[in-house]
Amino acid sequence: MSDPLRPLVIEQVRIVDPARSLDAVGSVVVADGVIIACGADALNQGRPDGAEVIDGRGLMLLPGLVDARVFIGEPGGEHRETIASASAAAAAGGVTSILTMPDTNPVVDDVAIAEFVMRTARDTSSINVFPAAALTRGLMGEEMTEIGLLSDAGVRAFTDGRNTIANPALLRRIMTYARDFDALVMHETQDAALSGDGVMNEGLLASWLGLPGVPAEAEIIPLERDLRLAALTTCRYHAAKISLGESAEVIRRAKRRGIRASAGVSINHLSLNENDIGEYRTYFRLAPPLRGEDDRSAMVAALADRTIDIIVSSHDPQDADGKRRPFAEAESGAIGLETLLPAALRLHHAGEIPLLRIVEALTSAPAALLGLDRGSLVPGRPADMALVDLDAPFIFSEDAIHSRSKNTAFENARFQGRVLRTFVAGRTVFSATETSGG
Repeated sequence: MSDPLRPLVIEQVRIVDPARSLDAVGSVVVADGVIIACGADALNQGRPDGAEVIDGRGLMLLPGLVDARVFIGEPGGEHRETIASASAAAAAGGVTSILTMPDTNPVVDDVAIAEFVMRTARDTSSINVFPAAALTRGLMGEEMTEIGLLSDAGVRAFTDGRNTIANPALLRRIMTYARDFDALVMHETQDAALSGDGVMNEGLLASWLGLPGVPAEAEIIPLERDLRLAALTTCRYHAAKISLGESAEVIRRAKRRGIRASAGVSINHLSLNENDIGEYRTYFRLAPPLRGEDDRSAMVAALADRTIDIIVSSHDPQDADGKRRPFAEAESGAIGLETLLPAALRLHHAGEIPLLRIVEALTSAPAALLGLDRGSLVPGRPADMALVDLDAPFIFSEDAIHSRSKNTAFENARFQGRVLRTFVAGRTVFSATETSGG
């Protein structure tokens, strides 16, 4: 680990910074944890005295990734994931800032619990942790939380995590209060009644496998309702993660109408489809379920044209007992912090989405959504960065997983693009040369 006070210079590296539409070879100079200069002329003033110098030739430097949907066990479910273990996983994936979901025990629904998460993160995390707070008390969908007090305490976004609020009158009231504080409402759009006991995408494959399906309408109907309420209240609304081409079209129309709406997609729904379930592989039981290939392709297209704003890992650790069950009884969710970037880079290597757009959806776009001074390499910003070998091939093995849980949808996946070193405020928090496995 490098001394956080020691200056740092990375020379002759390919700098990819969507915040400045920059993709060029240059250098980066860091002092006191802050970016001093970045670009082709960064070394005009010479290297700072005593600096650590890294030869970046053949490598790529990105802003540290900002992941806006991360589930963590702590408090209450530390056996699945602690803040410390999640931060280690994040750092290994080049992720330097995470927005944690309020689905803990107790729920993050008041100032005291939010401050506990922030305090624990300061004490145990090597990366930046920003807790989201619940929209409703106990995630019960019945009583609104103190949005104003929580905003004043530093909460960046409000969500009921995996839950969708059924009562439209309550959601309208929440959106109205959120608008008054310019708070972001992030909402899961999965109607529980329509989803029923469904465990995968409704269609021919579900019938062949003998599994109950989740219809597309379970996502589209609450999304359309939410966007109408967002238009009515003029709040900032974010669809947490969509998975259908028709959902993308609903978002597209809303944006054309001037609704303050944005949308996320999980890396799983950009990379995988329902066929990956294969022989009832429970690591691929997700919510929303993996869709058909047409919908996956539609997600890629919607990300490329900015209908979808950000990519999230939707990191959701589950212990072995929760996954080693028949498919219909298994817990849904997969970890994703460590595979977020290499899985996204597949879209670049396949020529489906320009590299600058992929990095934007992982860095500056989520940072802007959450109002964070992260996600870019602009001088004066904290030196949160990821040094990546864009072409390095590797296999993601279970031995390499830093998360406490191992429920990855990318077990033994072949990737191209490896994180070599991750910095937070100029300090090394991950180095590939200091880890084993993988």
